[in-house]
Amino acid sequence: MADRKNSTEVLVVGLGRFGSTAAIELERLGHEVLAIDQSDEVVQAFASVVTHVVSADATDEQVLMSLGVGSIEHALVAIGDDVEASILCTSALADLGVDEIRARATSKAHARILERVGATHVVFPERDMAVRIAHRVAGRMIDYIEIDEHFALVETFAPKDTEGQTLQEAQLRARFGITVVSIKPENGSFSYATPDSVLAPGSLLLVAGDKNAVERFAQTA
Repeated sequence: MADRKNSTEVLVVGLGRFGSTAAIELERLGHEVLAIDQSDEVVQAFASVVTHVVSADATDEQVLMSLGVGSIEHALVAIGDDVEASILCTSALADLGVDEIRARATSKAHARILERVGATHVVFPERDMAVRIAHRVAGRMIDYIEIDEHFALVETFAPKDTEGQTLQEAQLRARFGITVVSIKPENGSFSYATPDSVLAPGSLLLVAGDKNAVERFAQTA
């Protein structure tokens, strides 16, 4: 069991694949999870997995109030296909004063409505994973994480023409407009990059920058 000394109480609404995975990971990290799902069968399956799990209508503000949701600062609305329920739940949580509401969206229109009714963060798990996998399959990247619309983190190899050089000598920021955050030598571990870090053959780089810049840089590997 994870240490709950510095735990945070988090509400997770919807225990489908996305919501249940998030709830389990939050528990593993030591947080106290209140999970809500309308299915009695699902609730029974997770009764011994998360701290508290209840079968309830999370679109009903009175129901949420009776569960003490108004005192929770963080919520994840992980409802999938039922767009109306997602919007109503997000709105109810905002009305109850939940400070941080992360809500799953299935489209840009859905996301705009969620933001208007009170979501502080909107996530697109399917789209984000699809983008990440596409870069890994079709490009020369080991991994790709989109931070926002214009910024990304990429794990890729060092360009062949820089092998044996230090970062200062390679001048990657000047040449490509990217920042090398960390370097992992072959058979080694990642460590913070410094101007004296050597780009040994087989080194992996964690690179940050504008999406177009990091994509161009990865093609040089």
